[in-house]
Amino acid sequence: MKKTVLILSFLTFLCSFGWAQSDKSQRPSPPDSVKVTTEDGVTIDIHYSKPSLKGRQLGVDIAPAGQVWRTGANEATTFEVDKDVTVDGKPLPAGKYSIHSIPGEYQTTVIFNKVWKKWGTQYDQNEDALRVDVSNSSTGSMQEQLNVSVAPSGLVTFAWGEYAVPFTVKAAK
Repeated sequence: MKKTVLILSFLTFLCSFGWAQSDKSQRPSPPDSVKVTTEDGVTIDIHYSKPSLKGRQLGVDIAPAGQVWRTGANEATTFEVDKDVTVDGKPLPAGKYSIHSIPGEYQTTVIFNKVWKKWGTQYDQNEDALRVDVSNSSTGSMQEQLNVSVAPSGLVTFAWGEYAVPFTVKAAK
């Protein structure tokens, strides 16, 4: 009897532990998403995890300048559009992509990669669908966690620390 109770207690613990591990909202970098249908009819759906600065300096301690960065945390950040679009004037077919970036002091290269179902640090340049260089701007205030927003105009902004990386998504003509 004691052995049965012990085994049941142990199994209950394992199930509880497994559930807690699968609850992504309890991660240090919790998941978030944004989905918007733009004024020109494109549905943009972005899923990402929100890393925090925690006293680290952008471009040095985290998201090092000049190096490919996962643009989020945990699983790869995904970007999905339901129509062919242009991103800052460059064509991108309808579909789902992972987003990576190469941060710089004044400019960031935003990378749309064809392989989206992966851990964020996995990256193969040969699978890039599009690269767009965008000018960095200021958030106007300190953002402790990465935040992604999409405006009805199609303006997508990744904001973190004092930096914002904006790019515009429009329906292809």
